[in-house]
Amino acid sequence: MATIFSGKFWIKHNIELYIGRLLRYGVILSSIITIIGGVIYIIQHPDEKPRFKQFVGVPEYLRELSTLFPGIFRLDGLAIIQFGVAVLIATPILRIVFSIVAFAIEKDRMYVVITSIVLAIILANLFFGIEG
Repeated sequence: MATIFSGKFWIKHNIELYIGRLLRYGVILSSIITIIGGVIYIIQHPDEKPRFKQFVGVPEYLRELSTLFPGIFRLDGLAIIQFGVAVLIATPILRIVFSIVAFAIEKDRMYVVITSIVLAIILANLFFGIEG
């Protein structure tokens, strides 16, 4: 029996199916988290009306994961919604990481390098991007 870290495993199993499942489950999980957060937010703020004339960004405590998690544990609806968005953003990044591992197992060095560069660019923009 071939292990997941052998080339034979990846030849037998179609890697695109696993990548598709990863993306599908990431979007579904993100949607569930966001819907739960939305329901909690509506329960916590039943009389609040949306203001569409002026855009108001999220509060400061929702802009970093380190300050987001305490809000999630307090069952803050906005924090849970923001976490759902973070899971949605993380889904394609995990796909890239999964692809790097799969290419490395297949010993396809060129695609490992190319995909690693793509991941580095995305992570650099995520962590060091221009704030505005």
